[in-house]
Amino acid sequence: MFGTLSGFTLAAAALGLQLVFVVAVLLRPRTRQSSSMAWILVIVALPVAGIILYLIVGEVRTGSSRKRRHRMIQGSIRAALRRAWRDEPDGAMIPWSTEAVARLARLGSDTQPHQGNRLTLLAGATDFVETLTEDIDQARRHVHLLFYIYLDDGAGRAVADALIRAEARGVECRLLVDNVGSSDFLKSELRRELVRGGVQVVAALPTRITQIAAIRLDMRNHRKLAVIDGRIGYTGSHNVAEEAFHPKPRFAPWVDATLRIEGPTVRDLQALFIEDWFMDTAENLDGLIAIAPQGFPDGRIVQVVGTGVNSQNEALVRVVQSAVHMAHEELILTTPYFVPDEGTLAAITTAAVRGVRTVVVVPARNDSPIVSLASRSFYQPLLDAGAEVHEYTRGLLHAKTITVDRDFALVSTANLDRRSFEINFEVTTLVYDSDFASQLRLLQMRYLEDCQMVDAARWSARRWPRRLIENAAGLFSPLL
Repeated sequence: MFGTLSGFTLAAAALGLQLVFVVAVLLRPRTRQSSSMAWILVIVALPVAGIILYLIVGEVRTGSSRKRRHRMIQGSIRAALRRAWRDEPDGAMIPWSTEAVARLARLGSDTQPHQGNRLTLLAGATDFVETLTEDIDQARRHVHLLFYIYLDDGAGRAVADALIRAEARGVECRLLVDNVGSSDFLKSELRRELVRGGVQVVAALPTRITQIAAIRLDMRNHRKLAVIDGRIGYTGSHNVAEEAFHPKPRFAPWVDATLRIEGPTVRDLQALFIEDWFMDTAENLDGLIAIAPQGFPDGRIVQVVGTGVNSQNEALVRVVQSAVHMAHEELILTTPYFVPDEGTLAAITTAAVRGVRTVVVVPARNDSPIVSLASRSFYQPLLDAGAEVHEYTRGLLHAKTITVDRDFALVSTANLDRRSFEINFEVTTLVYDSDFASQLRLLQMRYLEDCQMVDAARWSARRWPRRLIENAAGLFSPLL
């Protein structure tokens, strides 16, 4: 009798706890409810594990003190940036067709489009590393690097050697890498060599298990950027790693796209680095924002959008959706992780229905099995709307790019998934220029040469067990 009562009490307590967390999920802000049903399913299906998972990664928690500090730092840096631009007014004339995108980007990240930028599109890891090290070897004042992944391989050693040479010349070198993405590097001998050479090496977003109640432990700084002397900048999808990417060699080569920028927009990249560096070191470098990069009469109009959990992350998804909506003739998107929210999927399928040639390019083999399955659950609505889906077969396509009507281009560190839209710190570059958009489109066309197009009829006829697994994974896509 006692055992029966105890069992009943435990069951009732477990059910009550489930109900408490289901209510907590339902009370989340409307903007976060796309993932609510998935979390309710997890909590109901896995009473203990589901609640623990929700406590760990269910909410985007940054900690109240960290959040206040970040807002203070961000406010200070952005005020310094506004003062710098006020002294040098910018007259960028945005084409009317892209004004809405520019406005959304400005509201979300407090950055303006700037004219006079020279752009170099770097597609190969070797070209990226060689160009970056050449610029570091020419540095005179400072080198600032921020990367999600830094590997102790040929690429990592080449960049490290250039940084050490720069320090020997009296150049101040700072390297900020994500605490998780670069965890092996942070424990490596190469990191110790850099420190002995005078390079400041810092882990971004360090967290401890004891902070689990206040801070989401899987929040990451996913940005990739470099600033040399405040006049040259880099940003895109390249990490400091060889194409072979030795942590996951069976998916190699990893195929990326990065922009080398000379011109006024470099100042906005500098501000992002300074903001992140200040957050993780308490060293304020906002005096460097006063450096005015040289503009060029033949330069492009470029706008940088920095997003993060404390930085109106919804700006990124709004910019992407607005870019998709403005397409009239052609829309091409490349991303390694295609797990869009409902609004973004609706925008893409609507573009196809409107008669826009809509092309989505993803890897045929993905390093994340669950993401791969979830991505494929979105193929059917794309194909039904008339969009083209292409799977890249010559490695892991890691480039995050969009071109619209050969008039507008987007190069980002962000994937088309909830993690990039809501959790990670990311940086996206918008280029309002038809010549560059055509150049990026040529790179996308080269990707398509190494793709297999998904046949709509064959896809619809695939066996039910495969559809079941993919659609089941798709149910949990809001959590990925």
